[in-house]
Amino acid sequence: MTEEIPVRYAQALAIGFDPGWRRQPDAALEADISAFVEAEARAADDGVAGVCYSTLGLKPGCEVLLWRVGPTVEALQAAAARLLRSGAGRWADVRHALLGQLRGSQYVRKPSGQDQASLVDDPARYLVVYPFTKSTEWYLLGRDARQGIMNEHMRIGHDYASVRQALAYSFGLDDQDFVVAYATDDLVAFGDLVRELRGSDSRRSTIRDTPLLLGARRSAVDILVDLAGAAGPATAGRAAADRRPTPSPAS
Repeated sequence: MTEEIPVRYAQALAIGFDPGWRRQPDAALEADISAFVEAEARAADDGVAGVCYSTLGLKPGCEVLLWRVGPTVEALQAAAARLLRSGAGRWADVRHALLGQLRGSQYVRKPSGQDQASLVDDPARYLVVYPFTKSTEWYLLGRDARQGIMNEHMRIGHDYASVRQALAYSFGLDDQDFVVAYATDDLVAFGDLVRELRGSDSRRSTIRDTPLLLGARRSAVDILVDLAGAAGPATAGRAAADRRPTPSPAS
């Protein structure tokens, strides 16, 4: 029998900044970076845990990718609102937002840390996240048929121990069926995993698995300092980061 785990909400939030922001005077950039970093840290006030990744140069219009886990949709909204009204956040737009519930899989009898991770407690160097939708034909298959196909899918995944997955269920919450997120330090192994999964039976039922968002783990202050390109904001931003509290993992 699958062990029940508390339902938590996972969100991938991809943010892009108006190019005009980085052309401001250093003093304004300094204040904006400091306020943004402090707002990101205060997500913990809402019970939201998260990890920041850089999408600079990897996805047009996006610079920051946040992977967040919280107890309620309202908690994620409060954390996002605080970020977007603070400092550099006032110059930001949400380019992509994906929402789902982290729940135990009906196809997994003995969940492992590899395929039922939240991905916030032990972040990896890279995060890959995308929306995923299956065909109507998939849901009309019998339970045994679906289980057999998923057994092959999971066997392939378990051969790549360096890749951890979070699967969030989006039924009734968002446009896709699932939010799929992978954390890894090895993009070569991840590419091999994806290529092998392309040849499995489960691929026949895939309707949508784009856009794919790839981020490299970096702090918000480092990403914004790279955009600002000035020494003053770098010093102030990192000072703000040093003052930030350590968020507690979402429970």
